[in-house]
Amino acid sequence: MKLIDISMPLNNSTPPWPGDQTFCYKLTWGMDETGSVNVGQFQSSNHSGTHVDAPFHYDNRGAKIADLPIERFVGQALVINMEGKSTIHAKDLEPFRFEGVDKVLFRSVSWRNRGEFPENYTVIGEDVASFLKEEGIDLIGVDTPSVDPETSKELTAHHSLYAEDILILEGIVLDHVAPGTYELTALPLKMDDADGSPVRAVLRQK
Repeated sequence: MKLIDISMPLNNSTPPWPGDQTFCYKLTWGMDETGSVNVGQFQSSNHSGTHVDAPFHYDNRGAKIADLPIERFVGQALVINMEGKSTIHAKDLEPFRFEGVDKVLFRSVSWRNRGEFPENYTVIGEDVASFLKEEGIDLIGVDTPSVDPETSKELTAHHSLYAEDILILEGIVLDHVAPGTYELTALPLKMDDADGSPVRAVLRQK
């Protein structure tokens, strides 16, 4: 069995969303103090690195991360190459076949330097959600910080996907992944009140 890690590393250099909490890890107890173990702690936004959004992130009445069925984060995923696209539209998806998959991961390679928050990156068009719903897709993943532009207040991609009950995985790394079908696992932490969660996202080749 071959597993492909598609997660960003979390460390003190991981770029946050502009203005958000940076990731920070430090030792609170060292072995010289405890005599037996090192113990650390971290601070982070729920949207640092590779993460999933809960509907509560963009809807005060939306489900929180622990409310979402764990099965939604495991399944057959189609990796689609979308390099060179500033916005992905439904027409871009028409050549692809979605039989046997319920997740789609978009490989844009538009976030080239993961040590910095990108000025521009590929986003998802409003018409994508209804197209993918018809194809039986219940989760999309993007290799960018968000499905919407950084400056957006309307969050049209988030809300159009929400309207079709399609979950959102952001910040995956697909530079080293060839287009094709894989088994995706991207499990969030079980935080009762959270608007999202970091995940360790992996693909398994058939």
